[in-house]
Amino acid sequence: MEAPDTTSSPDAAAADGTVVVSGIQPSGRLHLGNYFGAIRQHIDLHKEHDAFYFIVNYHAMTTVQDADQLRQHTFDVALDYLALGFDPEEAALFVQSDVPEVTELTWIFFNLIPTSYLEKGVAYKEKINAGLTPNAGLFNYPVLQAADILAYGGTHVPVGADQKQNLEIARELARRFNHRYCPDDEPLFPVPEPHILDHVAVVPGTDGRKMSKSYDNTIGIFDEGDALKESVMRIVTDSTPLEEPKDPENCNVFALIKLFADEETQQEIAEKYREGGYGYGHAKQELLGLIEDRFEEARARRKELKKRPDYVRDVLREGAETARERVMPIMERMRERTGIVRTR
Repeated sequence: MEAPDTTSSPDAAAADGTVVVSGIQPSGRLHLGNYFGAIRQHIDLHKEHDAFYFIVNYHAMTTVQDADQLRQHTFDVALDYLALGFDPEEAALFVQSDVPEVTELTWIFFNLIPTSYLEKGVAYKEKINAGLTPNAGLFNYPVLQAADILAYGGTHVPVGADQKQNLEIARELARRFNHRYCPDDEPLFPVPEPHILDHVAVVPGTDGRKMSKSYDNTIGIFDEGDALKESVMRIVTDSTPLEEPKDPENCNVFALIKLFADEETQQEIAEKYREGGYGYGHAKQELLGLIEDRFEEARARRKELKKRPDYVRDVLREGAETARERVMPIMERMRERTGIVRTR
């Protein structure tokens, strides 16, 4: 039986009723697809509301099973966010595993959701359809994700318009818990809503497909020098001769230029395409310059932060302390409602 929808619990939400939560997976270097798909909006949003941003190292274990890599990727994501402008004075930035209560809540949620719901998971079905055998972590991924959201009393989760379905398990579990354990009392968990991010771009990779680590077609945010040039020059184009006019709207290079350039610059470059005598090599040089200009200051900040690893760890440690302060009263109420006894 589907539980009825509920309203937010006031002590599980911020004073203004909005608690923004979002996870960042440390499964490799962050790239332009990550930046324009989420990070840019995260940086803008974290100053507007009570917010918790966490590096989901447990989630990453579904694909990253090398200890040294996972440690390094986790630290690198923290470096990247701080370099790109995340202010730890404005919102909490921390590592998922530093809040063990989340995994405790995950077990509670396992007992509220049928396996049939998890069999519908997008990532799980993709693996099955590809003839692969997904691990149990991937199968149960949505339940851990739900605990990540609900443990902090999350009311809003930043997502693109095409990602709303990723929230459905969290919404369903909030309803089920409240219906089962709070039928005559104030609901414990808010039913989270998607915070639809504006201008979320589908970023083409160097091969024309969506930029993704799994396709090995990425351009790293902090690539520079020869590494950056090599990535940009690898972008696939057609064989139209240099002297011939070209359609900018059917060009992977121009699609990336549009993400960086202002309207006037876009129009100028598009006109060069249409006039002819402007080759894809010229366009790639334009893109290279735009990327370097956009991230020049962030690259400099990252190099300085890398020299201060203790500061970065302190940011994560303090973020986790803030997160646990939020989680503890919610978990105490959860244990009381479910009958989970703690003798110490």
